[in-house]
Amino acid sequence: MNLLEIIRQYITPERLNTVIRVILTLAIGIPIIIFVRKLVQKMVRNRLSPQSEQLVVRVVYYSLALILLVMVLNEFGFKVSALLGAAGVIGIAVGFAAQTSISNIISGIFLISEKPFVVGDVIEVGSVNGEIQSIDLLSLKLKTADNKFVRVPNETVIKTEVTNLTRFPERRVDIQITVSYKENLKKVQELLLKIAEEEPKALKEPESLVRVDSFGDSGINLVFSVWGKTSELATLKTEIIMRIKETFEEENIEIPYPHIAICAEEKI
Repeated sequence: MNLLEIIRQYITPERLNTVIRVILTLAIGIPIIIFVRKLVQKMVRNRLSPQSEQLVVRVVYYSLALILLVMVLNEFGFKVSALLGAAGVIGIAVGFAAQTSISNIISGIFLISEKPFVVGDVIEVGSVNGEIQSIDLLSLKLKTADNKFVRVPNETVIKTEVTNLTRFPERRVDIQITVSYKENLKKVQELLLKIAEEEPKALKEPESLVRVDSFGDSGINLVFSVWGKTSELATLKTEIIMRIKETFEEENIEIPYPHIAICAEEKI
């Protein structure tokens, strides 16, 4: 048997078609995998820590590579279904053991794609308030105002209402004020608006507002709303409150407070 006969024996039209299909599968699949890998890398860049960014890219890359490998093996006639069945049983067992971690990973992917916040934002998650240090695959890392480190699982973040306190450059501070019933509310309003006008950290637009809120036990409850830059909000609120106290003292505006009267009956 010469070489030509051997080649004819092993290279049948069916096998040749299989080789062509495999080459086409690889020619299409490999560029797609490379493209998706670069796309995912671009999506997660600057949103995760370097370790988590690398992990996400690798998970996507190897998952797609595994799918491509299965497609190639199928073309060559390998019984991949039996292998996948055995792997599926093992996967179910591992899945139950790692259910929480998988849920956190999926939640992390949702957070990355939705982008409700970025590193450096200050957020409220439940009872926790802090600055985001990192957005990782399993959890969110926060630093509180009193320098505490808080780890919040991604699944908790997805299921809980999250307030982004620094998403917008401007925010409003609402100050609750109570004045005596005898005071002239028009005068009080003018004094408060003048304080806002003279405060350099208070924005001119949107305008400050004084609203009569309700009748209190010992006075009229007002809400004084002032807009400022988000980064200066705490300082703005402090300075406004100090100016209110000084102005009210100068203008003899009474800020009522609860009084307790003790009556003792004299025994005869």
